[in-house]
Amino acid sequence: MLRQALCVTVPLTLALLLGACGDGAPTEQPIRPAMVVQPQRAGELVDSYPGEVRARFEPQLAFRIGGKVSQRLVDVGDQVKKDQPLAELDPRDVRLQLEATRAQVAAAQANLQLAKAERDRYKKLLERNLVSRSQYDNAENTYRAGEARLNQIRAEFSVADNQAGYAVLRAPQDGVIAERQIEVGQVVGAGQTVFTLAADGEREVLINLPEQAFERFKVGQAVEVSLWSQPDQRFAGRIREMSPAADAQSRTFAARVSFTEGKVPAELGQSARVFIAHEGNVPLAVPLSALSAEQGKPYVWVVDPQTSTLKRTSVRVGPYGEKMVPVLEGLTADDWVVAAGAQVLREGQQVRPVDRDNRLINFAAKE
Repeated sequence: MLRQALCVTVPLTLALLLGACGDGAPTEQPIRPAMVVQPQRAGELVDSYPGEVRARFEPQLAFRIGGKVSQRLVDVGDQVKKDQPLAELDPRDVRLQLEATRAQVAAAQANLQLAKAERDRYKKLLERNLVSRSQYDNAENTYRAGEARLNQIRAEFSVADNQAGYAVLRAPQDGVIAERQIEVGQVVGAGQTVFTLAADGEREVLINLPEQAFERFKVGQAVEVSLWSQPDQRFAGRIREMSPAADAQSRTFAARVSFTEGKVPAELGQSARVFIAHEGNVPLAVPLSALSAEQGKPYVWVVDPQTSTLKRTSVRVGPYGEKMVPVLEGLTADDWVVAAGAQVLREGQQVRPVDRDNRLINFAAKE
């Protein structure tokens, strides 16, 4: 009897307990506090890019003929003057070619004199009807061919004479040797760059612009330049030129910034920083901690002032700052944004909005 009672009582008790658990009302989740802020004006949004002071004109110097370098007369950093010798090639080959061409000129002159004497003799014989007209014409043609050959050889001699002078590389203008790419004994080809000359005169700043923001910049755009030697002073400038193609390795676009003020104390190779302000309206900004992202798309949590519930709002942002990030699209100045803990929130969640001092915010009083 006891065993039968237990078999009936235990299942009934379990059923009652389970029924009691199933019939109970669900427990409500506590309303969490959430620190909220309103977007603030970002102020003037400015990007900065590091750069290097360069000469506006930087011709790459090369020999006009090929050969073996016999002398290197300057090095990087040397100040040079116009027509100053910079390097020399072994002149033996060009001198031999010059002498060979000179000998060809002498031979052509001798042949021309012989052809002229033959033509004059045939002319006298023709006047006495001792030779035919065709024989005289042959002598005349031989003379003219000799004259043309002499002119050709003289032109070749001028070329050889010029090439003998090309064995010495000279500075095309005053400046500083910015780069050297040869050593004594090296064999170089015609047109191969051996020096880069930083010409005296205007100075510019070379910077690299990022690929994703390249469309925001244009030639003639106003900028400010800060030099490493004078970090507290900014000089006015403008973008003078922009490369139409990205660098194959860095994927950035080279740009040159010229100074628009008077004389600027900028030295070659000096470090600089270029500040470029964004054009258009001043955007809003929110704290970095308010921003989250999913699949590369940024969003923030906006609090509904009527129900204190959360709504996920997609935004388009600008370059990140140290503490704030500009929001270009998606928010208004009247929105309330959760400033922290965005990763643990969910759509439609009800929160208790508080400020940074943990004081409850009354949205009705704020309107």
